[in-house]
Amino acid sequence: MAIRSNHYDAAFEELLRDRRVPYVSVDEKRRALLADASLKSFDFIVDCPGRNLLVDVKGRRWGARGRRWENWATEDDIASMVKWEGVFGDGFRAALVFAYHFEGDPPAEAGEAVFEHAGRRYFFSVAMVGDYLGAMKPRSGAWNTVTVGAEDYRLIRRPLDEVLAAGPAAQ
Repeated sequence: MAIRSNHYDAAFEELLRDRRVPYVSVDEKRRALLADASLKSFDFIVDCPGRNLLVDVKGRRWGARGRRWENWATEDDIASMVKWEGVFGDGFRAALVFAYHFEGDPPAEAGEAVFEHAGRRYFFSVAMVGDYLGAMKPRSGAWNTVTVGAEDYRLIRRPLDEVLAAGPAAQ
């Protein structure tokens, strides 16, 4: 296991190890060069039934801005993940894994899927980048961020354990 200073990535990696899911962690120190483009790196390649996931983990604190499923990303995150999916081809799907760290009690919706790591509790929600792209809207022009509205996000996200069991091809 790589030494990770980001507790969201570390918790996600520990969950994969705990579930015995094959994965490769990606060295994120440098942006990759592809032809004439510079691409933001993703965090993990995860082996799922039917397809592999190219995963970018997005850490969010539940309770930091109320009790809601924050799901923002940068335009660069989305554009890079779309390109990576094209580079890797048919056997791979780009996914955003939103890692929610609960500062208080987790919502009932998290159910049994709460994962504990290093004294913190997390819930991992997966949004396939293609689905996210189809539902996203601008969040902040100054920060070049996008988001998906609450209703659309409910429709496109899946608990991580469901995705790991069924694979993204079933969605």
